[in-house]
Amino acid sequence: MDELRKIGVLLRDEPEEYPLREVEALFAGHGVEMALLNWQEPPPGDVDVVMAMGGDGTVLKALDLYPACPVLAINYGTVGFLTAGDRTDLARIVGLLAQGDFLVSERLVLNCTYPGGKVRAVNEIIVRTSNRLIYIDVVVNDTKIRTIRGDGVVVGTPTGSTGFLLSAGSPIVMPDVRCMILDGINEYNFTSRTLVLTPESQVRLRISPETREEHVFLTVDGQQLGELRPDDEIHVAKSSATAKLIYFEPNYFFHNLSSRLSW
Repeated sequence: MDELRKIGVLLRDEPEEYPLREVEALFAGHGVEMALLNWQEPPPGDVDVVMAMGGDGTVLKALDLYPACPVLAINYGTVGFLTAGDRTDLARIVGLLAQGDFLVSERLVLNCTYPGGKVRAVNEIIVRTSNRLIYIDVVVNDTKIRTIRGDGVVVGTPTGSTGFLLSAGSPIVMPDVRCMILDGINEYNFTSRTLVLTPESQVRLRISPETREEHVFLTVDGQQLGELRPDDEIHVAKSSATAKLIYFEPNYFFHNLSSRLSW
């Protein structure tokens, strides 16, 4: 990245909840202009970096809204696996950023094609029900692997391995590893296991006609996209784009795991 001239700031909550004057003054001291971004409006074309102030949900929203920009995540949430620094360390963070003393982690992104359209996923794609068992046929590279019976199925990235997949009992995967992770949710099968796939894999999830639950939901990176019906299909494949996250130390991933999981 060339010299940092303008940074956009995306907030989780109302501006009054954040020390924006302090942040703007810190950037101004390094000759960097700050612009407050709006979730509902297109971003300015001259923003070099987006700073997301919130939790992992805010970071994912920033990556979705501004896919061409590296995103710096400041933790104002409760967990913050994706964040690069804490709110108490803003002066040091701004200084390092302005000096170009940082690294950019490029993350695998998935394309999700469904009956309603096509979206990108940085963390995960979830198909699930709220009541009765769902039956989902899993097809990888045109070969049917099995039918999942349970509350649903999730297909995620290494970035997503510290998100919903973590609560599902899947392995934690370093972000530099290029792979997809496929797992059932509360499966009615004690022999079920997490499946790790190559990034070139083509995954197809089909809602089996055996499913009697009327409400089956598709959720991508925490955003519910609508309901699915029997015979509907979800297609998942690697995107040509990547998600760019800014960090300040080579071992940021293990540092975050240690601090967030109390290792």
